Amino acid sequence: MNYEQLQEYLVSNQRVWLITGVAGFIGSNLLEKLLTLNQKVVGLDNFDTGYQHNIDQAIKDASNISGRDVERNFHFIRGDIREFNDCEKACHGVDYVLNQAALGSVPRSIEDPLSTNKTNIDGFLNILLCAQRAGVNRVVYAASSSTYGDSETLPKVEDVIGKPLSPYAVTKLVNEIYAEVFHRVYSLDSIGLRYFNVFGKRQDPLGSYAAVIPKWIDAIRNERECYIYGDGLTSRDFCFIDSVVQANILAATTQKKEAFNQIYNIAYGESHSLIDLHKEICDIVSSNNKDLVIREPIYQDFRDGDVRHSLADISKAKKLLGYRPTTNLSSGLKKTIEETLQIL
Repeated sequence: MNYEQLQEYLVSNQRVWLITGVAGFIGSNLLEKLLTLNQKVVGLDNFDTGYQHNIDQAIKDASNISGRDVERNFHFIRGDIREFNDCEKACHGVDYVLNQAALGSVPRSIEDPLSTNKTNIDGFLNILLCAQRAGVNRVVYAASSSTYGDSETLPKVEDVIGKPLSPYAVTKLVNEIYAEVFHRVYSLDSIGLRYFNVFGKRQDPLGSYAAVIPKWIDAIRNERECYIYGDGLTSRDFCFIDSVVQANILAATTQKKEAFNQIYNIAYGESHSLIDLHKEICDIVSSNNKDLVIREPIYQDFRDGDVRHSLADISKAKKLLGYRPTTNLSSGLKKTIEETLQIL
C-alpha cells in the first residue's frame, strides 16, 4: 500500500509508538502525525534541547486536524536516553521505536565532543538494548548525511561514504554500525534514515546551534543581518519536515524484508546554494510585509567540519520504502513561514 493508504489503515489499526526526543522539532512533528492517525504514543524527553510548548502545540494541532481528543493516547515520560532505566521504562509494551533523541549540530560536537558522544552513542546503545529486551518490532533511528564526511561524490549514495569531519559525524556513523551489529547478534530489526537538512514548523530559531533556515527567517523578519559561512556557494539538499515524518512511518511499518536493516537517504533530491536560499527566504518574508527592510548578508569564514556540497540520491528509499517527497524547498519555506507567523 502507498503512504495515503497506510495512513487510512493506521487510523483503524492502533499501535504503540515510542518517540525519543518527542519535545524536539522532528519529534513533535512525528507526535502530531501519529496522534492524528489515532495511534498511541509514548514520548521520552529530558528537555535539554526540546520544549514543552512543542508537545502542547502538537497535541493541539492533532486534535484540530482529527476532530478527536487525542491527548488520552499520549503518555509522556520525562527522562534521558543516557539513563538505562528511563529507556527500559519507555520501551515497555511498545511496537515501534522512533529514536530522534540526539545532540545535533556539528559546531556543538566540536566544542563539546564528550556530551555529544554520551547522548548519541551511549544513549543510542541504551535504546537498542532496551528495545531488543522489550521485544519491539522495529527501531527506526535518525541517522545523518554528515556520515558522508569528506566524500566528494554527488549525489550521495548510501554505500559510498568518506571519512567523518566532526565528532557528531562519528557518533552518527557509530549508530549505524551498532544497529547492524544488533541485528546480527540479537536479531533486532532497525532502519536508519540519513536526514539531509530538515526544516519546517517548530524548528527553534534562537538556540546557539540553530539551523540556518529558522535562524534566517527570524533574522529577516526582524530586519537583522544573516550570516553566511564561506562564499555562499555551499549547497544543501533541504528536506521539508513532512517528508521526514512520512519516511519514519513507512520505515516502521514496511513489511518488505529486503527493506529491513538498511540505511536510507531522506531528502528532496535537489541542491540549493546558501545564496539562493537567502534570496528565497527574503522574497517570501517580504511578500508578507512590503515595508520590510532587507539587509545584505554578512560573510564569515568557513566553519570547521562543514561539508561543502550535499545532494542525496533518494532512489533507494523510493524503491524499498515507497518514499515520495512532495514538498520542494520553495513550497516548504512558504508553509514554514506562514505557520511561523500564525504562531507569533
